[in-house]
Amino acid sequence: MNDNDEDMEPVVYIVIGRVWQDESTNPDDALTIHALLTAPDDDDAVRKTLEALSAQGFVEAELDQIGIMDGEPDDPLYEGAYQDALSGNVAIVTFSD
Repeated sequence: MNDNDEDMEPVVYIVIGRVWQDESTNPDDALTIHALLTAPDDDDAVRKTLEALSAQGFVEAELDQIGIMDGEPDDPLYEGAYQDALSGNVAIVTFSD
């Protein structure tokens, strides 16, 4: 391991998808979510996102996109979520139409 590895910020993923709160919910009534979290790879990021959504009571999820955040976001909506992700939590931001 290189000494510089300890100085690097962890990789913060953003996972975008839709969730449903119960099985009888109309497909059009899904909530859009953005999950911010740290993970060693894409697969772990997806797994941790699904576990966090399940723990929050969502019964179904469709994850559409995954990406890596390029530093701290400028949008105030994501500032707290980004800090939560850096501290090891899965931060879920929900949007309703």
